[in-house]
Amino acid sequence: MTLQIEEKILTAMLEHGRREEPNEACGYLATKDGVVGHHFELTNIDAAPDHYTMDPAEQFAAIRRMREEGLQVAAVYHTHPEAPARPSVEDIRLAHDPGMVYVIVSLMAGVDPIRAFKINRGEVAEVPLHVLAAR
Repeated sequence: MTLQIEEKILTAMLEHGRREEPNEACGYLATKDGVVGHHFELTNIDAAPDHYTMDPAEQFAAIRRMREEGLQVAAVYHTHPEAPARPSVEDIRLAHDPGMVYVIVSLMAGVDPIRAFKINRGEVAEVPLHVLAAR
């Protein structure tokens, strides 16, 4: 499996993360025809730099909007303001959906800023990203 994602979505996730610093930002990524071309910024109700909880009302609204627009949930994303883009122990512990892709966006300088993973019962597998340049 490869996650195909439009370059503008990568930029949008980084911008979202920078706006929320020093706390983690979070949201959903959605696909149409197999390409991530939409992101839904959600509120981290924990307002913490080392973990996040998505606002449940915003989650339901985002899923409803995706369905109305013919989109499918492709991934959950969140930022790591001061850590690399890899799952933390807490990320692994809280990953309850083995079918979900988890995208992590690092705001640190000098590291790969965006990586994707599948997490199943504590086992982490990286999902390759294929970035589609703007047209």
